[in-house]
Amino acid sequence: MISRNMLGGIWRYRGFISGSVKREFQAKYRNSLLGAAWTILNPLAMIVVYTVVFSQVMHNRLQGMDSTFAYSIYLCAGVLTWGLFAEITSRSQSVFLENANLLKKLQFPRICLPIIVVLNALVNFAIIFGLFTVFLIVSGTFPGVSFLALFPVLAIQILFAIGLGMILGVLNVFFRDVGQFFSILLQFWFWFTPIVYPVTTLPDTVRELLVWNPMASVVAAYQNILVRAQMPQWGTLIPVTVLALFFCAVGLQLFRKRAGEMVDEL
Repeated sequence: MISRNMLGGIWRYRGFISGSVKREFQAKYRNSLLGAAWTILNPLAMIVVYTVVFSQVMHNRLQGMDSTFAYSIYLCAGVLTWGLFAEITSRSQSVFLENANLLKKLQFPRICLPIIVVLNALVNFAIIFGLFTVFLIVSGTFPGVSFLALFPVLAIQILFAIGLGMILGVLNVFFRDVGQFFSILLQFWFWFTPIVYPVTTLPDTVRELLVWNPMASVVAAYQNILVRAQMPQWGTLIPVTVLALFFCAVGLQLFRKRAGEMVDEL
């Protein structure tokens, strides 16, 4: 899917990519008294709220789970997973518009921009998920060896998100309604994915429709690993993997054909 020339260009501009990721991370907390400490405080507050409110105050429980923290872990697993997907796709669909001046003034491989988006999202995700992992260890709910299964699931999720994001990013340059439409779609998509509610609470007719939601199987894989300490049902991830590879192929092809036209359109 990625040509040798494209890979060579990415490697030559690796300094530009890493520098951009570093600058964006620093810019986020510039002129802030606590600085980078907010990267810890924000996710820590989220974990505490979910744990205290849903486990202790609302006494939410997952069916068949005795752990006090089961629902909180279920919720965090879904929200963190969705947050990574939403950040990559949302940033990707506007990345060429946001960097219009850069594209016009500098010569560099345009593919660097989606890569920067993914790396920035992964830095944020790593910090939040790292804290969440500490919580799992401290609370005695760490899933053990099955935790390693998160890495292939994460790879599938990133491929799916960046493939979709690149398609949206190119289309959004020529049709600005694409970005607006996707922002609305993302809200409906979130609630159509079993994140806040367990899938067992859905009627059978609605549950059958989840087959058409590629993120449902990804989120379920995270929840199986983190809540039940079980390996994901790999068979359910085959459709989203195929779709991810298809989106990446289409996104790269669209990008190659329209890269020159995008600069003129911007």
